[in-house]
Order: sequence, then C-alpha cells, then structure tokens
Amino acid sequence: MPIAPVAQRLAVAAAGLLLLAASSTAAGAATPPAAPVPHGAGVTASAGWSPPLSTQGRYIVDAEGHRFRLKGANWDGAQGSWTGNGSAGDPANHHAGQDSHGIPLGLDRTPLPQLMDDFRQLGLNTIRLPFSNEMIHSTAPVPDAAVAANPGLRGRTPLEVYDAVVDALSRSGFAVILNNHTNSSRWCCGVDGNERWNSGQSTQQWTDDWVFMARRYASVPGVVGADLYNEVRRDVLDDPNWGLGDAHDWYSAALSAADRILTEADPRLLIVIEGINWTGIPADGLPHGRPVLTPARTLSHTLVDPHKLVYSAHFYGYTGPHHSGATGIGETHDPRYQDLGRDQLYAALEEEAFFVEETGRHYTAPLWVSEFGIGAGETNPAARAWFTDFTDHLADRDADFAFWPLVGYAGHDDWALLRYDGSGHRSGILDAGDWRGTAWRHLVTAPGKTGPVPAVPVWRMLSVDHGDAVASVRVRAAGDWDPGAYKAACPDGLRLVGLAHTGGRGLCTDGGAGDLRAPSGGQSVVTDERYVPAGGDWASGYTKLQCPAGGFLVGYGERGGRVSSALCAPGRSPLGGTARTVWFDRSDNRPAGAGGGEFAQGAYKGQCDVDEYAAGIAFTTRFGSSPGPAALLCRRLG
Repeated sequence: MPIAPVAQRLAVAAAGLLLLAASSTAAGAATPPAAPVPHGAGVTASAGWSPPLSTQGRYIVDAEGHRFRLKGANWDGAQGSWTGNGSAGDPANHHAGQDSHGIPLGLDRTPLPQLMDDFRQLGLNTIRLPFSNEMIHSTAPVPDAAVAANPGLRGRTPLEVYDAVVDALSRSGFAVILNNHTNSSRWCCGVDGNERWNSGQSTQQWTDDWVFMARRYASVPGVVGADLYNEVRRDVLDDPNWGLGDAHDWYSAALSAADRILTEADPRLLIVIEGINWTGIPADGLPHGRPVLTPARTLSHTLVDPHKLVYSAHFYGYTGPHHSGATGIGETHDPRYQDLGRDQLYAALEEEAFFVEETGRHYTAPLWVSEFGIGAGETNPAARAWFTDFTDHLADRDADFAFWPLVGYAGHDDWALLRYDGSGHRSGILDAGDWRGTAWRHLVTAPGKTGPVPAVPVWRMLSVDHGDAVASVRVRAAGDWDPGAYKAACPDGLRLVGLAHTGGRGLCTDGGAGDLRAPSGGQSVVTDERYVPAGGDWASGYTKLQCPAGGFLVGYGERGGRVSSALCAPGRSPLGGTARTVWFDRSDNRPAGAGGGEFAQGAYKGQCDVDEYAAGIAFTTRFGSSPGPAALLCRRLG
C-alpha cells in the first residue's frame, strides 16, 4: 500500500516505539464468532471462468484448466484507515482523510450493484480484499453513515459487511482473494505495529484467524485465494527472515498457515505468499533493502497441494531495491525504482521477483504483482515514466497484477482508480483527462496466453533445516513414522528424485510418470537392509535403505544429519526397470539440464533422471565421514 513520503515511519526507534505502544489492541485475544455464517451457497461465478483456481507452472488456471490471468485491484478499507495519531473519530487522522470505519471504502456513497458495474468497466476480473485481524473480532456495528448508500447493511458488524461485499463480488463473477493486510485496523506501513503477522498477537492466533476466515467463505465459489500477510518488514528492533526457524521466520510461518488452511479449512484456495518487503535500518552506511522474493531461489515453499502456491510482490516508483521510499528522516542516497532506466528497472524486477516464473525450478510459481500504483495528480516526469515502463513490463510479461487502490473519495485519494464524491458521482481513470488511462488500457487489453494450459512437471523442494517437512496428507494421516527424527515427505502425487549429501534437502517431482502411487495407499518405513536382495549390493560398503519390490521413495528421515529411515510407497503398476547407482558424496551427480534447479545450494546433490524413480538411499557410518545420503538407487520407469 502506498505511503506519502512524509508519512514514512521507519526512521527513529523512539518514534517507532511510541507507534508500537499506540497500536496495541486486545483484538488478538478476542474470540471470533462461534461458527461461520452461511452465505453464498449455490452461487456460481459467471464471467467466463470456472472456480476453483490452481496453478500449472507459471500460470494460474481455472477448473477447466484454462488460463486465468489475475487482472485485479485492491478494494481497501477493511484493513483500517486510522493513521495512529489523534482521535480515531476525526477523519483528518485517517489516510487521505478517508475514514473507512473498518469496511471497504465507498459503501457510504455508491450502491453495491453500481460498484460492481464500475469495476467491470475497468476490465477487472479479480479483487484483492484486505482485512485486519481486528476487523474479524469487532462486535460493534458500523455507523449508519458508513453504509448510507447501502441501507441494507445498517446494523452489521465490519465482518458482516465484509461478508456482504464478498458475496456481491462472487455473484458478479469476480475472483476474490482475501488479504490479511494488518493486525490492528491501522494504516500500514512503516513501524506501526503491523510489521509482521505476529506483531501484537501470536502466530497461533494469526493462523487460527486464517482458518476461521477460510472456513467462513468456503461455500462462496468466487473466493479463490488466501493472501497470507501484507508487506512483512522490520519493526524497531528486528528484521523478519526467511528460514531461520525463529519467531520472525516468515518462510516457516507462511508454510504453517498455508497447510492449515488447505487441510483444515478450504482445500480449493490458492495460497499467496508475499516476499519480505524490508529489512535493515534505512540509513546510509547500514545494511538495508528489499529482499522481496530473492530468498525463494534457495528456499522455496512446498505446500500439501503443489498446485496452489502463488508468489507475490509489490512495487512502487518512489521506493527502490534499497530505498524505503522516505523523504527526510529515513531517506538514503539509494536510487528509487523511478530513478532507474528502463533496462535497469526490468533487471531489478527480474532479480527480485519475476525469476519465480522460470520453468522447471523448485520455486516455479505464478507471480502476482498484487500492489503497484500512482496518483492521477502526479507531475514528476520520472514517476510518470516509471509507471509507463512498469505497466509495459507487466503487459509484455503477461503478468498477473492488482492496482492499489481501487476506490477512493473524490478530492482525497487521487491514487484510486475510481473516486466518488458525496453524491456518488464517479471520476477516475476512465475519464479522458486521467493521464494514467493510456497505460492502464494497454495493460488490461494486452494480448496474453488464453485457453488450455498444458500440464508441466512439478518440482518441489523438501527441507528439514528446522523440523519436519511432511507435505503428504496421506503420510500425515498415518502418524509419526520415525519418532525423534526430522522427516520429509513429498506431496501426494509426487515422488522423491533427489537428495543432498548435507543439509537435509530433497527434491520431489511428478515428471515423466505423474502419480506413481497405488490407489490403495499404504507405505513402508525402511530402517535396515532387509529389502536388499541377495547379490544386489548396489553401494558396496555403505548402509542401504531400499524400498520393497515394486515400491519407490516418497520420503526420508534424518537424525543429526544421519539418515535414519526411508519412506516408500507401493506403485500403482509393477515397478522394476534397469537400475543404476548415483553417487553424490564427493561431487554433484545430476542429469544434464536436470529439473528442479539448485534445490540444495552449496551442498553435493544426487538426482535420478526424469524417466527414473528412486528406490533406495545409501549412506556410511565410517568415522570421519558425513552420515548424510551418499547415493541413490535409480530405476528406469516403465
């Protein structure tokens, strides 16, 4: 979400601490309604697409397997608009002088049916709908004035108004992606108590709220995604991280929330995981910058459904790869995105985010640029040029996108695509005088991939860096198959094809054969050499954990870096095939052009070919040698 430079709040610890204190609320400890309220039942989206959505390589597809490009905008307000200063009852203390009352903006000025029609005129098919955790728990009805143009919403709580908006969008054929934008109903961003998912609340409460929200809208077909948290960033004292296993580990928190949503609430939903928006202190000479999605190159997410991951990033011209966007306090001498030439800008975008669309990597996923924008009143030539260059790039890359914001008040927020005055009269980007219109029309009408999207192999990483990485629902249902060990198992439908000699990383795929597993299920936990046939010593002098005849590897266990078990599943058809030993204890041993990419950067890796499956792991217990995986038994498919 954009911030006026004067409002940047990243700079001084003293000011930040005051803001943190002011933002403390009891919302995180409150209890949401006991059960989801029924709504939306029987509604079908009617805009040329069929929910639910999933992913196929870098593309999002609908239930028919057809490309569904997210052409979206952010309908903000339900995340809160109070800036944290002065009385919350004074509109002057709300962003752009717009008191949202904790509900989507514009309901006081325009009836919902008219808003739906106006959104269609913009060429949108998707709405990112922010909310705060505080909104979920609020029990006070919104003021009548906040819904003056929609009197049927009088007397409802903010969550009940949100329900009505969700239903209206779904009935009108829009895809709705729920976005947990803030913890407290407070304007983001900077040091404001909303820096992380667990600022002012526990990770447990945050994930509980997500399960509640996903269940609440499970019967609404237009609700297609869960955007887990907005612009994860540094607070006064600490940076968020990607994979350290501590309380500030965004990678792990997102993975945990995603799996709970998909297994406990609504398996239909796309899971949108945004990169890290800011780390470090914005001062010349001190480390600082925007990691965005760069950590996913070496540590990517593997969900229980490998076709539900979408990565997300935000870009604004006044920020930069190492620029907070501030002017004055908190400003550094780093270039902003709008200071970069067109080629430099595109290189930065690729490095920070668009690389995730590369084919055949463990991190391959659709990229959704879920926030970008600029004001209609912008006069800076560099900012205007950035907007044209940026939207050109989105169009050329056939990218999924969402503009910030969608709705605003006339005379208040000139960034909004649509602005409404007190009588409901509309102005904005559809008007001939709005300079942004040319770039916007180019973006929404640019040609892109349509129709059926061919299936491509899935590659997913496993990591036992800090604990279990069991991404298989079937395996989870069978209980703890190696107590005391760190365990990893591929998502259902995928098989294990690669391992690292150190570091606990593995690689899964469905390439070459699809799902190999027998429908009847079952699994074998192998901890010794009982299944190595006489005369079948494929790794002489090494301990071998081999699957039973007809079985293939789907997981593994490790204790202190030493292999402790192999997890095998029976094949759906007879498995045999010629065998070879792939050694990787002294160097990499992967097929030329191997899929998955660097799934264990810095470690020796072994990998079966795409037309093979892994049937065994070998390791050594020799003194002075690493006890990690040293060889794989790879057998030809078919």
